[in-house]
This record gives sequence, structure tokens and C-alpha cells, in this order.
Amino acid sequence: MRVLSTAIVISILFISCNQQEKKQKEKKKPAQKESVQKNTDWAGIIPSLVRVESFDNNRILETGQGFFVAESLVVTKYSLVSKANKTFITPYNESKKYPANNFVAIDRINDLIILKADGIKRQPISLFTKIVPRSAKSLYISRPTGKTIPLRIGKVLSFSTVNGVNLYRVTNKIRTKSFGTPVFVSNKKAIGIAFSEVVDYEMQSFVIPANLIAGMLNKKQNEPQSLESLRTISNKKVGAENSKIKGLCIETERGAITIRLFNETAEYRDNFIKLVKEGYYDSLLIHRVIKGFGIQSGAADTRYATKGDVIGWKGPGYTIPAHIVTKYFHKRGMVGSPRKPDRKNALRRSDGSQFYIVSGRRYSDSELDDIEKENNYKFSEQQRQAYKTVGGAPHLDGTYTVFGEVLTGMDVVDSISNVKTGKFFRPVKDIRIKRITIVK
Repeated sequence: MRVLSTAIVISILFISCNQQEKKQKEKKKPAQKESVQKNTDWAGIIPSLVRVESFDNNRILETGQGFFVAESLVVTKYSLVSKANKTFITPYNESKKYPANNFVAIDRINDLIILKADGIKRQPISLFTKIVPRSAKSLYISRPTGKTIPLRIGKVLSFSTVNGVNLYRVTNKIRTKSFGTPVFVSNKKAIGIAFSEVVDYEMQSFVIPANLIAGMLNKKQNEPQSLESLRTISNKKVGAENSKIKGLCIETERGAITIRLFNETAEYRDNFIKLVKEGYYDSLLIHRVIKGFGIQSGAADTRYATKGDVIGWKGPGYTIPAHIVTKYFHKRGMVGSPRKPDRKNALRRSDGSQFYIVSGRRYSDSELDDIEKENNYKFSEQQRQAYKTVGGAPHLDGTYTVFGEVLTGMDVVDSISNVKTGKFFRPVKDIRIKRITIVK
């Protein structure tokens, strides 16, 4: 997401054209084949594999797979249930459907969710949490139609960062109805959860690593939450609780920044706090630093980013309607929400997770006059006084949502805003958010 103007738009176009040209030059890789074997040795695994069906009331949304990772907990892809208020699971060895309308852990960045199944307990499938070597045999189980168990055999091609997340690439052909199924190694341990998508103009099969699932199990909530809560940013009860929160502490590798969120922009406040509680911001990069403007973070594709990766384009899968409160403007220390440019975003909806903190600079009256003419926007006397004395980013007023402010740690913001940057304003040396915590 970008918060500046023409120069950044040109940069985006430049990246897009270069990427397309590079991809067109790449040679197509020969298709990898998988084999299908029938085996009865895996019969003990079958009861722990499930079909997952998600619903919006009585309207079916998605169908996929999942598997038990604890006696009553099933892991599947978050995207299969993200818009649902009801979910049912059906074990491979029976036809009965069991409700799973609550979850105990979620990882939006890696597209994982752990559901709490009601009325059923099964033996959990063991997870293989180490890195699987290249060329290792990989297999998944198709739903048995008789006494034999179809094993679809492939191999691991690589373990690398793809579209901002760490994944195994495998030769197994993962079909849509198999999204969420476990992929095993020969010791009957799951190396992760399967899906496929088009990458570099080619449909490829991937596995989300099992160590991420294990990490979610270690941090799971004691009190399950409803799937309905995934579809809404807030409600009256949550809003009342969040309005009492004094602040949030952003722990970075350069020091701590404490912010408070405005109750007047409640949907932004509640969304930010919700993501903080999920651990969404942990280990994300401060991926954009512009001297004289500020620092930006919250992009989902930065947690595993390596040098040279094009980052800053991936969010949590949703946007938020603009909510501009005139008394909150872009003076130094304000927290705002970036968005896509107007030509792609006529309603000026904000990114669902990214945020920026304004360090800014001081402006003269003549500069403010020019910005008013260019943006067709009139500054108040309060705004003019602030921009001439403490500074800020006045060119964003009226078009970007401000939803918080820094309480302490502007020295940290200034330290980060002055670091050396490379292409597209990314710091040459990575700076990460360690975690964000709630200040009671």
C-alpha cells in the first residue's frame, strides 16, 4: 500500500513492467508427475482426516479438507472459512457431519486456522516440524471409496518464500477439493497442509509447513471464538472493552513506540487491536521509510521477506472504509492508514493491516497554499499552525484516515526515519517489529 503520490505510482508501474518482462523470458519448467498407489497400511490415519464445508447461514461457501491436530481440534486453510458463520466437518471414515463453528487459533498471514470440533474426538496426526530435504517423497491420501486407500505420491522440490510466505513446493497435483489436506512423509507424519495456485504463469502445488501449525497449537486460546467474529471487525461488547485500552506498545528492533488509538475511529481501533491479539504484526518489517514523511509497516508479505523481494502489497484479505475525522490531521506523531491510489480505489478504502507513523517536516505558508490548490483542500488555522511549528504531512489531509497518535517514542520514529534506504524506500538494513502489546 502506498501513501505518497506520483513518484510512488511510477515506481509501482516500473516494478510491474519489469516483473512481467522477466517472467515472459523465463523458460517453462517441465511438468512434474505424481503416481497413485493403493495401500491399506495407512488405515489408522483415515479417521483423523476430514472434509470441511463452510456456510453463510444455509448457503454453502467453500469445500475443502482438514485434519485433527489434537483430540477435538482440526486445522484447515483459513480462506476456506473466513467468510463463514457455520462450518461442518465429516471424517473420512463416516458420513456424519459435526459442527465446528469456533476457533482457538488463527494465522492470517499463513492462511491457517484451528477449529474446535463439537461432539467428536479423534487421534491427532503427528506433525513433522523439521525442514524436509529436497527430493524427499511426499504423499497425500485421497478419500477411500472401498477398502483400499489411494496414496498420491510425489516429491518435495524446494522450500522457499513464495508470495511472501515460506512454503514447500511439491510435485503432487493438489486439486481444489483437496485444499487443506495433510501432506505426509514416509513415517506417516504430516509436513503441512496442501493447496495450489498459479505462480509464474503456472499452476503449482504447495504445502504450508507443519512448524507453523505446531506454533499455533502452543499459543492457542483457552476460550474458543466464533467464526462469526471473523466476518466483523467489531461489535458493541468488543468496542466497549477496546475503548478502555490506554495504549499499545510497538516494540521494534530500534526501540519502543507507544501509541493510543482514537475512539472516534472505532472500526480502525478495533481492527488494529484484533490483529494485535492474533500476533499478526509479530516479526513484520518496517518496510517503507521516507525521510520527511515517516515510517510504514503492517504488510503481510514482509515477515519472511528476503533482500530484493518486492514487498508491501499484501494485506489481511480485506479493506476498511475511509473514516476521516477533521480534527485529526497529519501533524507529526499521528498514526494513519495507507491505501491504494484513487485510480484503483475510487472509494479510498484503507488497507486492513498496514499503518504509518508521521515524522514529517515543517512547512511554510506558501507551501501550504500550494498544497491547498493542488488538492482542492482548505487547511484550518490549527492545521497551519501545527504544520509550521511541529511539522507533519499535510498533503495527505482529507484523503487518508488518521486513527491514532504517538504517546512516547518519537525519538525511535525519528531514528528509523533517517536510516539509509534502497529502492522503493525499503531500509537497506531490515528493521522489524518484534511484537505489539496492549498497555492496560
